[in-house]
Amino acid sequence: MAIRRSVLVPLVALILTATACTHRASTNVTSHADAGPAAQNAATAALLPTRVASLPTFTVDAYRQLITQVHRTPVVVNVWASWCTLCKAEAPLLRASKTCGTRVRFLGIDAVDSIDGGRGFISHESAPYPSLFDPSGAIWNSLRMVGQPGTVFYDAADDVVSSWPGQLTQQMLAAGIRKAIARRHHVEAAGGLREPGLGFTTCAPAPAAMVQTRITHASVLRADRH
Repeated sequence: MAIRRSVLVPLVALILTATACTHRASTNVTSHADAGPAAQNAATAALLPTRVASLPTFTVDAYRQLITQVHRTPVVVNVWASWCTLCKAEAPLLRASKTCGTRVRFLGIDAVDSIDGGRGFISHESAPYPSLFDPSGAIWNSLRMVGQPGTVFYDAADDVVSSWPGQLTQQMLAAGIRKAIARRHHVEAAGGLREPGLGFTTCAPAPAAMVQTRITHASVLRADRH
């Protein structure tokens, strides 16, 4: 009996160890299908997700480290959740990040949500940039946000230059980006983000009023030529 026990105990331990390792691996692996398409990243950083829906869980310290890693690139951080009605309403506006190219970094924070809900939201809204998963809301709270959505604008020196609680408007997004890039080498090195003749420094689409002004101005010039 003693011999059987000496053989059985290590065997059971080996089976339990193998089972634990298999389970641990299965919970940490995210397939490319789950993680969605490649993210539009305006900067490279070791902690920056490369796929839009990978949704890695981040602590406050890891988030701050990531912001530091994308140094010299203005960052727009948007806090959202799949259950948030206002987040859904502002999502089309945030897709304007595609027009920023490599000049401004967009990053989402999916706070107090579920992984499945977050990935579903990203897929449905066709978000082009990556998001971090903040299940406890710790990052959200560190940004001093009250409610969702909320947006924080960092300049290229990692300093917060503006924040907006609630649903973004096109004007607020433009103003926040303008502040973020204005301190990037005194605007002159901002990569041609100034709209000619409008004093509108942003890579987001111009507000409808400004577009109308531009059209009207062009019409006047054509009339004068005739």
